[in-house]
Amino acid sequence: MREPVKTRETLLDTAIQLIWQANYDSVGVNEICARAGVTKGAFYHHFESKADLYYAAAGHYWEQLKKELDAVYSPSFTPLENLENLIKFVIGRLGGQHVPCEGAGGEALQSIGCPFFVCGGQAGVGEEKVRQASVELGENGVRYYAALVRGLKADGALRGNPDPATIGRLLFQYMQGVLVYARVMQNVSAVEPDLREGFYRLLDLKPEHWRKPAEDLLPAAG
Repeated sequence: MREPVKTRETLLDTAIQLIWQANYDSVGVNEICARAGVTKGAFYHHFESKADLYYAAAGHYWEQLKKELDAVYSPSFTPLENLENLIKFVIGRLGGQHVPCEGAGGEALQSIGCPFFVCGGQAGVGEEKVRQASVELGENGVRYYAALVRGLKADGALRGNPDPATIGRLLFQYMQGVLVYARVMQNVSAVEPDLREGFYRLLDLKPEHWRKPAEDLLPAAG
């Protein structure tokens, strides 16, 4: 018999995968249970509803994402390197979300960006826990962006005197919009220059710090 903790984690991971492939409304409890290999009784032992699972899965997703972001924003890098790491991180996640597309003669981009943030908008205000999960994830993401702005500002890399909270929020919003655009266009290579230039313009980065795509600044895995 599967341990309760393992069952709960399996349900969380399965929910993330299914939401990433589709969206909140199209994924039902029956499908989640079938994919996870658990009974509906086991599901309702851990979660009262699909919305409860969604909220918990969003928190689970954030804990995983936070570890990656902590590496991107490592204090061993300069603020400018943190910026380049972030751009490469976003593009890397874009490029890693390809799935077979039947009848389309190739592959298509899967759900791009944060599936929980996007789904919060899709579900609307009728699903309060879904909306709240998206709000919390957005707030967490904005804090990382604001920290980046503070570092760049302190390092003298910006031309103006921006409010870190405001610019951090604008960067996060812009990033989400670019990722949605990438999903529509099905073309990662066409998106990277826009993401980079948009970040530079929103930050008001000094021209001498503008860069074209270069080698990864993050240490190689393994």
